[in-house]
Amino acid sequence: MRFSLLDLADRFQLKLVGEAAIEVDRMEPLVSASAGALSFLSQKKFQPLLLKSAASAVILKPEWAEPAPMAVLLSDNPYLSYAKIARLLHPVPVPAAGIHASAMIDPKAQIDPRASIAAQVVIEAGAVVEAGCVIGAGSYLGERVYLAENVCLNPHVTIHHDCHLGKRVKVQSGTVIGAEGFGYANEEGRWLAIPQIGAVQIGDDVEIGANTTIDRGALEDTVIEEGVILDNLIQVAHNVHIGAFSAIAGCVGIAGSAKIGRHCTVGGAAGILGHLEIADYVNITAKSLVTSSIGEAGTYSSGTPLQPNRLWKRNRVRFSQLDSMARRLAALEKNRH
Repeated sequence: MRFSLLDLADRFQLKLVGEAAIEVDRMEPLVSASAGALSFLSQKKFQPLLLKSAASAVILKPEWAEPAPMAVLLSDNPYLSYAKIARLLHPVPVPAAGIHASAMIDPKAQIDPRASIAAQVVIEAGAVVEAGCVIGAGSYLGERVYLAENVCLNPHVTIHHDCHLGKRVKVQSGTVIGAEGFGYANEEGRWLAIPQIGAVQIGDDVEIGANTTIDRGALEDTVIEEGVILDNLIQVAHNVHIGAFSAIAGCVGIAGSAKIGRHCTVGGAAGILGHLEIADYVNITAKSLVTSSIGEAGTYSSGTPLQPNRLWKRNRVRFSQLDSMARRLAALEKNRH
């Protein structure tokens, strides 16, 4: 599909500088863009690349437009405008409604005729799949799973019994929702598994990356509120509660019964210990280890940034000496007074 710049400006409330009749049909990077493509500039440091780009038009901030030799769409947030227009120019194909002949669906499951069920899908008794859902090949829905309207499961997603997914939830391949949480009691050195009788509740418009695991609750449900985005390879343990519109990057581990507030961000490979509470609007940077609750909004960090190896070895030795140094300093302060 092709759209004129005037049409895009009207649709997305942008100001157009240049020929309104120019048409674009795709998004391309600024450096490699060709005629007919729309690009964007989201950082001022790349402004010199405008003179080298062959894009038909570029989305950028008003103050960056001066050297642009092509038409421009002015936006206070070029990256957000790019995201919105890219969804229009590059729509995701939607498979036709219907059930593949190789799918195995229990007679007691309820499948809306407007849903799309791909090959080798297994759906157990009592499961409900609402209109507009797309279930990719090889996916599994356990007993009494509920998928609200327009849920999209990519191939090989597993959802265990009694879990509920809200409207427009999107789940990437390899994700497991509702597996048993890591709950055990020790009896004379041997581990006894504790039944995990809760489920998982996922709100509307949640997006879940590939190979992420969200464990079912032990007694109460694990809860992911609306608008949350989860990256690939995240571990969400039993009874975790993640507040609305939070964003969590890849390889984060969240231990059992931790509660994360609304509009939080967690950087890649961070760890959050169990039974902690994190306030709304908290930003945790990558590789941080959260060992206690956070009661106020703000940015929090831990860990040691990368250093040259020789310097790191020297500082490691000094770190091991901090306690004795602190004791000597305290003694000096005491003697001085």
